[in-house]
Parts: sequence; structure tokens; C-alpha cells
Amino acid sequence: MDSVTQPAAAAPADVPALDIDPFSAAFLTDPYPDHERLREAGPVTWLSRYGIYAVARHAEVRAVFADHATFVSSAGVGLANFHKETPFRPKSLILEADPPDHTRARTVLARILSPRVVTGLRETFAAEAEAMVGRMVARAAAGAVVDGIKELAEPYPLKVFPDAVGLEAEGRENLLLYGDMIFNAFGPRNELFARAAAKVQPVTAWIMQHCARDHLRPGGFGDLIYRAADAGEISVAEAPMLVRSFLSAGVDTTVNGLGNALLCLANHPAEYAKLRADPGLARQAFDEATRFEAAVQTFFRTTSRDVELAGARIPAGSKILMLLAAANRDHRQWPDPARFDIGRRATGHMGFGSGIHACVGQVVARLEGEVVLAALARQVATIEPAGEPTRRLNNTIRAIASMPLRLTPA
Repeated sequence: MDSVTQPAAAAPADVPALDIDPFSAAFLTDPYPDHERLREAGPVTWLSRYGIYAVARHAEVRAVFADHATFVSSAGVGLANFHKETPFRPKSLILEADPPDHTRARTVLARILSPRVVTGLRETFAAEAEAMVGRMVARAAAGAVVDGIKELAEPYPLKVFPDAVGLEAEGRENLLLYGDMIFNAFGPRNELFARAAAKVQPVTAWIMQHCARDHLRPGGFGDLIYRAADAGEISVAEAPMLVRSFLSAGVDTTVNGLGNALLCLANHPAEYAKLRADPGLARQAFDEATRFEAAVQTFFRTTSRDVELAGARIPAGSKILMLLAAANRDHRQWPDPARFDIGRRATGHMGFGSGIHACVGQVVARLEGEVVLAALARQVATIEPAGEPTRRLNNTIRAIASMPLRLTPA
């Protein structure tokens, strides 16, 4: 599988040019050697294959996130420039919008997902985590090799988050297909995107149908979005689009965040032993896993004006690839960044973005990660790989399709 190369553009004279393809199968399978090349080549680099700028160091990724007026989202957070081509679907009111439109939508979602509201979910989320881990442990006690993805990382977010949104139970697997396509669409129109788009065609109508008010349980997050429309905070037409953003961004990212955390703990038994000894480290362990193996690897911005970044002169209308996962292993920011250490305070990692476009649902994602890892720590003595995990390559997400594990019940 190779990426579709964009028309070549002349390389700028003031930044290093690299022939790295961040959407190739080799890169997506093991991005870390090329992350190192990108970080060490300079604070800003030029990817010749696509004619785009790239930033892979923590300081520059953070700087691009921080200046939302110069590095805009409304032109798309993927490779495509929506100022020059038609979006493949109506633009997200959260991801692909700038103030003031973004501010209106984000204000509504931030209230719905406030820490107080999310705290009210803790008991339900924790009980479901204990039950799901318990079923997996029972299979392991009977001698089975379990699949950490199919038995925990996928079904858990597909249960608790859509429940909170108020989505009916039947057909939720469609959310995984839809999320896979959305995140593939942020890259080039390569084979990964084509395969994902072919699979998602039959479920697109299901997604939009279930964003309608009459398909959402009263009192759930989705219903609260419609109440904001009733109050005039957003338009009636914007309400189902915000529900769609919830469902497309709130499941796939957490599925893979949990999967990557499981992989980290299975591959680092000494760190899992620390978690076993103190389940109170669960949230910190999930944050370190998000730094170490970021579920969301990349996002794009587009310059609204000529700008200088770390000495590089970047013209207006330029696409800039932010390598979030590379920033998370930048030795300029983190001591010994290639070491997974649940004792590390990983505050400031780019796994949930930064600035006004930082993940609005990160409080929910962190709650899910915390209660699942804490349930594991209480019920599982050891976690070991029982074979190589199978990667699910995606242009944006670091995903795992299956992960055979051997668990020792506590």
C-alpha cells in the first residue's frame, strides 16, 4: 500500500526537504524512526512528496495549535484544502471551524461535557469497566487467550459513550466503520481511504438517521445538544452535525487510546506491576500511554497569512502537518522520551491537541481510560502478549485490529 503522491511543489530554500511519506504503510506501521528524522532535521521541514510543511518538535506543534488565527482549521484538518476544493462531507462545526462559529459550537459542547457532568458518569462507567474486565478475566481463568481489542478496547467505548449520548444499542458497530473513514479522509486519497470509504457507504445513512432527535434518548448528550438549538445557541440544522461530531470523534479515538494503553502495559510488565500496586495511578498511566503511543498521530492546519515559524518563512495558504506523536517523544520536552513510565507526569503532551481546538471530550476519554485501567489493576495480576498484535493502518489514527493477551487473574 503506497500513498497517492500530490503534484510536486518547489521546495522552499530555508527549510530542510525530506522524502518521507507519512501515509505509507511502512511509516504507519512504525513511525518512530522517521519521527526522529523529522525532529532532528529542523524545527520546520518540507515533505517533498506532498509539497507541504511539517512540524515534529513539541515547541513548534504547540505554537501552531496556539495561534488559531494564523494556522486555521476551516480549510480542513487533513491534507485537502477546503478553500480550494469541496469537502468530502459537510464540515465539522468543531474540528473544521474557526471562531466565531467554532466558539458557539464549542461553548455548547464544553457545557455538556463539563467536569461536573462527567463526574456524574463515573459510577456507571466504573461499574461497566469492572463487569467487562471481569468477563474477560473469567475467560482467561478458563485457559483462553483473550483479545484485548475485541473483548475490551472496542466494546467498552461502544457501550458507555453512546449510552451517554443517548444512542440506541442496535447497530453501534457502524460507528467504528464511520470513524475509520473519517480519520482516513484526513490523509491523501490513497488505498486506505478508498477501502474505508467503500465500507462506510452503506452506514452513512444510518449515522445521519441516528443523529436525529427522535433517535436519541431524552436527557443524553445528544438531547442536550438539541435543547441548545431550542434555546437559540446553535441552529436547528447544526444540532445533528454536532451529534455526528460526538459520535465520529468520541468512539474511535478512545477505542485506540485504550488499545494502545493495553499494549504498553503488556509490553512493560514492571510498569503494570506499579499500577497493580497502586490502582490510583490509572489516570496517570492512561495519560502516559497517550503520550507514548498517541491514538491521534497527526493533524493539519493551513496558514491564513504569510508567517515566520522558527525562522522558516511560510506563505499564506500553505498546509502544515503537525506530527503530534513525534512531539510527544521530543527529548527537548521530555527526559528519556522513548521510555514508557507511568510515574511520569505527562502533562502537556499533544495527544489531545492543544489550544482552542483541544479535544473537547478529553475529560470523558480520560475517565474511560482511568476506570478501565483501574479495573484491570484490581482484577488482573499480570498481562502478557500472547502473540503479535495486528495493526489496522489508518492515515491519522494509530490503531490495532486485534491483540492476543494472556492474563493471570488476581
